[in-house]
Amino acid sequence: MRRWLPWAALAAVVVAALAVGTFDRGGGPRSDEDRASSLAEGFRCPTCRGQSVADSDAPAAVAIRRQIERQIDDGRSDGEIRDYILSRYPRSEQVPPRSGLAGLVWALPVAALVVAVCALAVAFRRWRVVGSRGGPSADDRVLVERARRGS
Repeated sequence: MRRWLPWAALAAVVVAALAVGTFDRGGGPRSDEDRASSLAEGFRCPTCRGQSVADSDAPAAVAIRRQIERQIDDGRSDGEIRDYILSRYPRSEQVPPRSGLAGLVWALPVAALVVAVCALAVAFRRWRVVGSRGGPSADDRVLVERARRGS
């Protein structure tokens, strides 16, 4: 039981970190300008490489920013505006969605990290068990000697 206590503590820390990382902090932008800027940051410029709509001066990015501002003036929610922009410019979202098949982008690295940590734990445990035996046994030495002689 005592040997599993550190592992249980590590698992609790990992679960807590994941929970805090996925917690929605709320609060959101206060003004319409902050909302528009935040929404524009969430979309890629359709004509630029590596720039958000908020950072680009390309005509397409300017048009998207104007659409966002009009939607805000019409009283639409952030979700409605996001859906509207994505319906007109598919694949323009900066951050992949966290659900569905695209959610694998978020889940696979975490799963790979967990598998790697578990594999290291198993390997270290095996090395410790082998090292605690104090070297090869008499049977092992006999087998090695036979293999050297070729018999």
